[in-house]
Formats: sequence, C-alpha cells, structure tokens
Amino acid sequence: MSLFKRGNVYWAYVWINGIRHHKSTGTPNRRKAELIEQQFKEELNLRRHHLKELEPNLTFGELAARFLANGDAKAWHLDRLKVLLPYFADIPISHISKSTAREYRKYRHKQRKLSETTVNRDLEALRHLLYWALDEGVILANPLSRMKFERERRKKRPVLSLEEERLLLNAASPHLAQIITVALDTGMRRGEILAQLWEDIDFARDLLNVTHSKTPEGEAREIPLTTRLRDLFLNIRKMTGPVCTYKDKTIHRIKTAWKATLRRAAIRPLRFHDLRHTFNTRLMEAGVMQEIRKALMGHSSGEDINSIYTHVELPAKREAVRKLEQWVKTQTLTPKGELNDRTEINRPHTSPAHGHDLGHDPNHGAQAVEEEDPGRSSPRPNREGAGPSYGARRGAEGGEAPAAEARGREETP
Repeated sequence: MSLFKRGNVYWAYVWINGIRHHKSTGTPNRRKAELIEQQFKEELNLRRHHLKELEPNLTFGELAARFLANGDAKAWHLDRLKVLLPYFADIPISHISKSTAREYRKYRHKQRKLSETTVNRDLEALRHLLYWALDEGVILANPLSRMKFERERRKKRPVLSLEEERLLLNAASPHLAQIITVALDTGMRRGEILAQLWEDIDFARDLLNVTHSKTPEGEAREIPLTTRLRDLFLNIRKMTGPVCTYKDKTIHRIKTAWKATLRRAAIRPLRFHDLRHTFNTRLMEAGVMQEIRKALMGHSSGEDINSIYTHVELPAKREAVRKLEQWVKTQTLTPKGELNDRTEINRPHTSPAHGHDLGHDPNHGAQAVEEEDPGRSSPRPNREGAGPSYGARRGAEGGEAPAAEARGREETP
C-alpha cells in the first residue's frame, strides 16, 4: 500500500533504493490516484536508470521554443506555429489530447472560413512537435499518434490559357516576366526559380540543372531548355550568381509584385503555383507520358518498389519539351474552326465511290471467311435482289474460277 489519504486528498509514497519519495495526487478519487501513482513510479524508475526525466508540465510554448532551437524546424513549421501558439502556448503538453484537437478545430472554424485541409495541416504540425518531444524523452507517448483527420476535398486547379499568358507577361515588370517565363517553360517551383544559379545552366547542351529543391527527387534534376527560355537566358547571361535578380540583388519574395501584375492584367485570380500546374497540364495535352512529366517536375515516383528502378533518360525529356513547344505553337497559330476543318478532311470516307477499298468493302469480310474455311458447305441459293452469287463473285474477284466451274458442269453426265 503506497497510497494514503491525508485530509481529502490521496498521497503517493514510493520507496526506491531506500529513499522515500512522495507526491500529492490532488484528487479524492481512488482510481484516479492509482493512475497518478503509477505514472509517478515510472518517472522515478526512469530517473533511477539515469534516463531523461519526463517533463509533463512543460507548456507547448516552451516545447516549441526548444524545437526551434534544437530540432529540425522547417519553414512550414514556422507558418503553422503562428496559429498554433496563440491557442496552445500556455497548455501543458500532458493536457493535450484528441479532444483538445477537436476543440481547436472548432475554434479555427469560428475565427474565419477555412477548409478542412488547412486545419489538418495545423494539427499535423502539432502532432509532429509532440513526436519530437517523445523522441527527446520529454513525454512517454504521443496523445495524437492515432488521431483521425477530416477528409479533404479536392479543389479545382486553374490552368493558364495562352491569352491569359500573353496578358500576364505584358502586365508584368521585366524581372517578374522572366520568373513567369521560367515557371511556364520548366514547371519549377517559386523557391527553385529564385535559388537557381547561372553555374547550373549548360548552354552547350541546352540543359538546366535545378540548383536547390524542396524535395530530394527534385534536387539537381535536368530540364531541357525551350527556345524561348534559351533566348531569354542568353540576353541576360552572367557567369555566376542567381539567375533571377532585381537591380542585381537576390529576390526573396514576389507576392506583392504578383498581385499587382494580376490586377493590371485584369485576369482571374491565380496563384504563382498554378503556373507549375499549367506546365504539367500542357505536357499532358501534348501527349507526354506521366513518368516523364513527373521526372521533369521533380515529383516522387510513388511507393511502388518497381519505381526504384525507373529512370527517365534525357532524350525522352528533350522530346517532351519539343512536344510542349509544338503544342503551344499549334494552339497559337491554328484557330479552333480551322482545326475542326482539318479533322474532317483527314477523316476516312465511306462513300460508294471508294467501294474498291478493301477496308470499306462490305463483301470483303464474307469473302475472307469463306476462303479461310474451304471445307464448309456450299452457299445457299441467292434470293431475288440478294446480290451476285458466290460463283459470280469469285469470277469477278478471282478471274478463272467461273470458267473452272463451267467445265466441271459440262463433264458431269
């Protein structure tokens, strides 16, 4: 017996190595006191074996500060902590549970109209920090380890038309027009474009090697240059340094310039990332295979074990970029009406004037079947208006078949 009631509250007394440790459970409920006592014993046992001491009373704000200082914090962690800290900063991490996460979801929806995807990303960041606390020995278990997220609905992804592309480039400032052109002709992310260096562009091979990417699959991938992009780079070519600059200074953000350009162009609202989706869609419409598109854009090849051995060769990438240029040229020079007329002209005709074509001869199929099966019974007599007889057809098509049949009839007694 290690639980004793003092007043109206249970106290836990534990002896380890001849030393008595005591702690108030803070509750008059015996079952709750036993759970607290068990947790107290586990903490003392960890301390006994010189393991890291648990810190269940550590607040989430203090945990976030440790994570930013000692953990592998990414940019998206910083973005999510801006909305997580106002709600969770003063809450001890031992008090965070799935019910707390549900309350946070309701709180976020009351603040403003948000999609379930946005709140899911917040809770993913919260769960990630708790996993880090578990790895550091601050807590014994992650209370959000098996938390279910709300199902996310797919959103429409706008694709930039060629007319919108023209308006956008005309309304953009010179430095932003260069960035837009690179995005449309390479499918690179905004961060990849701003980090691209001149040293990683091979003009002798018309090839761009991505300097830095947010994903391992996108790092140092090879993208063939389009004619438009090659001419653009040759006009602003330098030996070293970043490719996209403003007054010879590195560009870090383009959010303000992008919004101003959309306003001047008077087109529908678009994200800069939609240019990357436009590149992918144009490749698809030009007939480029999925694996080649994923290799050009730096997407993961999936979880299939066979994807480990999949490698897209450079000639296939060059052919994909050539198809993209040809597709853009066709869409720009050929009106829709003329394109439909060409389709009608190239369609095969089925008029009687072309009856001699075996591909459209209605009798050719029957003839082929009968020639392949010579042992079948003789054809039935023709009815009136049923067309020429089998022998007549053979005579018209085979030449000597009717004469042979005539000789056979004369010799028959």
